[in-house]
Amino acid sequence: MSDPNDETPAGYASPPCLMHEVDPAYSGLANTADPSQKADVQRWRKAERDRLVKARLAAPLEQRKAWGATIAERLADAIGDPAGLTVSAYWPFRGEPDLRGLLKQVIAGGGRAALPVVVAKATPLIFRTWEPRAPLERGVWNIPIPAEGAEEVTPDVVISPVIGFDPDCYRLGYGGGFFDRTLAALPQRPRVFGVGFTLAAIPTIYPQAHDIPMDCVVTEEAVVHPRET
Repeated sequence: MSDPNDETPAGYASPPCLMHEVDPAYSGLANTADPSQKADVQRWRKAERDRLVKARLAAPLEQRKAWGATIAERLADAIGDPAGLTVSAYWPFRGEPDLRGLLKQVIAGGGRAALPVVVAKATPLIFRTWEPRAPLERGVWNIPIPAEGAEEVTPDVVISPVIGFDPDCYRLGYGGGFFDRTLAALPQRPRVFGVGFTLAAIPTIYPQAHDIPMDCVVTEEAVVHPRET
């Protein structure tokens, strides 16, 4: 299985840029259907992912663990009584906050824990139940997932890691589009919490028509709600 605490930064596919400091209205890139401008947004997002992942991995491991513990405490307060709830989180990858302890708390409190599973490219995720010591198999990027045969469930709460996030709680993820497709496909929208470190905050992700904002983003410093417009 992959090591969630791998300290090796990913190599750059393209150089980082300063576009995160540009106002989207000035750049003309926000919510555009123009193919060339859409391609500009995609190139910017790729460079910004590289920059933010490198910054995250540059934080000392013990510091990230402490931040992650604080985030887990904030999430537990925000979720409330887990009895009867199905809470989906994730297996930590490339320095993301480790919330496996929180999932154990959910189970101990009478809820069910789940992990997302990639079925195929350009399709929604599914969610399978997870318990400590349950069988796992290798998923995309060798991230552990519940083995086939685990119960497929619909979560009441979805906790999703962010590479970056903006003041409107739009999420910059790994670029596969799984998060937005999944939220659009679920029969009922769950409560959606993004989680990340404060260093992941950026002025905008240049949201496009398919992007779906989260209910809030939980960091080690605050619970960030979408700004009022």
